[in-house]
Amino acid sequence: MSKRSFAMRPGDPESWIKAADARRDREPNASAYTARLTIDVTPELRGRIKVAAFQRGQTVADMLRDLLAREFPAADGDAR
Repeated sequence: MSKRSFAMRPGDPESWIKAADARRDREPNASAYTARLTIDVTPELRGRIKVAAFQRGQTVADMLRDLLAREFPAADGDAR
């Protein structure tokens, strides 16, 4: 039995294809106007976030953008 490392690529090419399609499903200009946000977290929390994103088949950035968008929805009258 071979040991699979965490950073190893999945053996299934279909998962790579589907992951690329998921990024295209976002709003067309969503990445055109981005700003970097830096926060400090413990190494343990960072690890839990990375594992959760991996288990969901998402990048950490995409998962956290979705979480922040749900937590802070645009209010009526806000500039978009």
